[in-house]
Amino acid sequence: MNTLLRAPLVALAIAAVPVPAAAQDMDHSRHGTHHSEKTASASEDVSGAEDILKAYRAALMSRDAAGMSALFAETSAIFENGKAEGSFANYMDHHLGPELDAITSFTFTDPTLSVTRNGHMAYGYETYGYRIELEDGRVIERDGVATSVLSHDESGWKIVQYHSSSRAPRRP
Repeated sequence: MNTLLRAPLVALAIAAVPVPAAAQDMDHSRHGTHHSEKTASASEDVSGAEDILKAYRAALMSRDAAGMSALFAETSAIFENGKAEGSFANYMDHHLGPELDAITSFTFTDPTLSVTRNGHMAYGYETYGYRIELEDGRVIERDGVATSVLSHDESGWKIVQYHSSSRAPRRP
């Protein structure tokens, strides 16, 4: 037989010989805590992300600009009622900040909050009513919704994207 044909045939014959597949053993019980268990527990813990969103609501009610700013990532993106507001710093400087000065009372009613975590990210969904009283005596009442994306790193949870919208409440 030709030497050029013999080498591939020998390699094929060796590859066809059954070999115990010890590395393919599916019993992982001796591996200790499995990675999926660690991931599942991390994915289920949403309390830190919930706390950040609740703190944002509390800071709005107390009109605490510094407290709000600390909850957002520097590279955050804010969207409100169909408008891209830029980063939270930009939103605070050009939109929310000036409004805070004219507000005498800000309250939320019937807030709901649902947060889902996926690794180092989480997303939240909120519904609420709110009432704002202004210095000039005007009162604004709205029903609102918000969605948020949060990221977790060594410094904790930060809001990286926040989108809210509101409308006048529908009366029966």
